Amino acid sequence: MKALNVKFWGQSKYWWIMLLVGILLVLGGFAYWFWPAAGFAVASQIFGWLLILAAVVQLCVAAGENRPRGWGWWIAGGVIDMFVGFMLVRSVVLSEAVFPYFLAIIFIFWGISAITASVSSRQNRYWWLYLINGILLLIIGFFFLEAGYVQNMIMVSFLSALAFIYWGFSIAMTAYDMRPDKELK
Repeated sequence: MKALNVKFWGQSKYWWIMLLVGILLVLGGFAYWFWPAAGFAVASQIFGWLLILAAVVQLCVAAGENRPRGWGWWIAGGVIDMFVGFMLVRSVVLSEAVFPYFLAIIFIFWGISAITASVSSRQNRYWWLYLINGILLLIIGFFFLEAGYVQNMIMVSFLSALAFIYWGFSIAMTAYDMRPDKELK
């Protein structure tokens, strides 16, 4: 009898797509870090398109024939990412005004889902990494709320680059956890 490997995000043979999205987010973050003169509008456009890409992947994984455990979180995250992504790419003026708030919503949602993942996978060895990841994502989300409130574009630019990099690493970590076990094949 095979032992069940219960994980919050489940397992998928498409784990490498999430890894690719994470790598693209990290590369986008470093590009924005080193070339901030490219402009705030470019960052919001790039982030919007990456959110749309991440949303498509999340919705495809949740709608697949072998839906992972926790597929409802995938659908909720995909819908929110798709909405925010389309709002960011729709209008440059709108995206510059509300970019920090959209990012705050995204990071607070992902922080809550990472904390939920840590609580539901306490039997795993590294469950506390999801807890730390969730807390850090919540902190970044609250920093974006504060930056949007005072309209400090320098802080938003710095946080945007940091968010690209950190979020890319956290998505890559999730992708690694989604890999199917060889013994289950």
